[in-house]
Amino acid sequence: MSQKAIAKAESIIKSKTAAENMGVGVTLSLLDHEGYPTTSTLSIATAEGIRKLTFGVSLSSNKAKRVQANPRGSVCIFDDNYEAGAYYNITLVGDMEIITDMEAKKAVWYEGLEAHFAGGVEDPDYCVLQFTTKRYNLWVDMEEDATTGGF
Repeated sequence: MSQKAIAKAESIIKSKTAAENMGVGVTLSLLDHEGYPTTSTLSIATAEGIRKLTFGVSLSSNKAKRVQANPRGSVCIFDDNYEAGAYYNITLVGDMEIITDMEAKKAVWYEGLEAHFAGGVEDPDYCVLQFTTKRYNLWVDMEEDATTGGF
C-alpha cells in the first residue's frame, strides 16, 4: 500500500467535497433490483480520507432504495485533463449505509441541498448515504496502487 498514492487520493477527494468545490460530481454505482449495476453522479458532502464518504440524498430516491436492498457500491472520482496536469482515477469499493439521525444530517448538510429539500435539514425525505471503503484502485501521478481487500 503506497502512502504517497493514498495521500494524493485523499487530497483529491477533499477537493471534490461540497465544502471545497460545490457542484463537482463523482460517480456512484449501486446494484438495482435485478442485480445490474447502475451509475449516477452526485456530490460528496464530506470525506474522511479515502475511508469514508458521505452524500446527502432523498430517502425516497432510487439510490436509497438500492442501498436498502444491497449495500455494496463503488465510487469513482476521475479527471483526464492532461493539459492542466490533472490525470487520475480513484475507484473505491465498499459498503453503503443509510443514516437518518439529525446529528449526522446536520453534519453533512451543505448549501445547495436546499434546492432539493424544501424542509431543509429537517426534511423527512433527507438522509445521508455513508460509504465505507473496503478496497481501492488508485491511479494517480501515472502510477497504480490497489488493494484486493482488508483495507
